[in-house]
Formats: sequence, structure tokens, C-alpha cells
Amino acid sequence: MDIPLEEWCLRRDILLGGFGMEKGKVILASASPRRRELLSTICSDFVCIPARGEEQTKQGISPQELVCSLAGTKALDVEAQIEEKGDLLIIGSDTVVAYQSIIMGKPKDKEEARAMLSSLAGHTHSVFTGVAFIILREGKRTMRTFFEEAKVTMYPISEKQIDAYLATGEPFDKAGAYAIQGKCAVYIKRVEGEYNTVVGFPIARIYQELLREGIELCES
Repeated sequence: MDIPLEEWCLRRDILLGGFGMEKGKVILASASPRRRELLSTICSDFVCIPARGEEQTKQGISPQELVCSLAGTKALDVEAQIEEKGDLLIIGSDTVVAYQSIIMGKPKDKEEARAMLSSLAGHTHSVFTGVAFIILREGKRTMRTFFEEAKVTMYPISEKQIDAYLATGEPFDKAGAYAIQGKCAVYIKRVEGEYNTVVGFPIARIYQELLREGIELCES
């Protein structure tokens, strides 16, 4: 979790107990420090409440459908945790990597992480991030989802380099077993599309989609 448990519980208790609604509430359905940092570029006042369910990467559906479904599930899970709602915006997000018809979520162990990195090294793969909005405004509820795709080309990575990267522990909570903003950055040759899609939160697209909903989070 990206904030201390005591602080998260305090924020959650304040949220569930209700507070001044003049400005509404913005909730990020995630504990990811990367998503929190990106959302903070357009919104200075929001609460992080992570979804309680386990992420499950399913084969047999498109990665586009999968990320939208996972993002929506997170947003719905957090909505169900809130007793007193009023006006609010919940944002859920999820990311997968896709290469040669194989969808890669977070690796379940070291060997799966190694296999993912070995298959991606030296090739171009797609990263899909789905986003879900739940908007409660003036007694009306709206939910919508969308996704962004970015293509990432990696340099070749030797087995020795993969071992060294695995030893850092960084790959194990990342889709595709790598963090583009972390120690894997040295193996990224090219990114086509919004960089933050690969990070896991396409903030530019999110901002534009919120504007379409009549929501401006940036302070003047």
C-alpha cells in the first residue's frame, strides 16, 4: 500500500462518515503510488481507496475488453465501500501487456516474470490501460470505460541482465514484469503512444475524457 495503514484508515473513516460536499469528492480506486502521483498533476484533493478484490487476467477475451472490465470492477468495488455518497467521481484503472496473442498481467512468481521478460526482450509489444469513471452528480449516476494503447519496443536483454533485474524485486507487481519508469528504463528503445499508458494511468486521455463529462479538476 502506498500510504501507511493508519493514515488510509483515517481517510476512509472521514470519507465514509461524509464531509463537506461543496466541491464533491474524487476517489482513486487504487493503492498505486504511480497512479496517485499522476492524478495529483490535475487534482490536488482526492482520496485513495484500493479495491479489495484480486486482479485476474483472463485469456480468451481481447486485452481491450479485459482492461476495461478490470478497471470497471475496481471502480464498482470502491463504490460499494462508500455508504454516504453524494456527488463524487471514482476513477479505476488497470493495465495489461499483450504480445503474440498472450495477455500478461502481474507475474505470479519469479519464473513467470523471467518468461515474460524473455519473450518481450528485443520485440515490440502492446500495453493496454483501461480506465473507468463512476460519476454521481446531482442525483444521477454515470459509468463509462475506455482504454488507451501504447506500443513498446525493447532492446535485447541477456539472461544475465534479466537475472539482475529480477533481483531488484521491481518486476513482481507490474504487468508484463517490468516498470518503464524504473530500472527497466534502460531496455526501452521506443514508445509509440502516451507514455503514461505504459506507467498505468494515461493522464492526458483521462483529463480530456473528464472535460467531455464537464469535469475540470485542475485548479485555476
